[in-house]
Amino acid sequence: MVKTLASAAALALFATASLACNAHTKQTQSCAPGTSWDSETQSCAKSVNS
Repeated sequence: MVKTLASAAALALFATASLACNAHTKQTQSCAPGTSWDSETQSCAKSVNS
């Protein structure tokens, strides 16, 4: 029974900690060389050079 209570307490603690992470703001991330951000697809896309 002690193991069950300890496991329940650990899960509750991890759940609380993961909810706190949602409070962070979005961060910018660069695309790899040769790619650029495509806001339509919300991903990095290969850059086209003419």
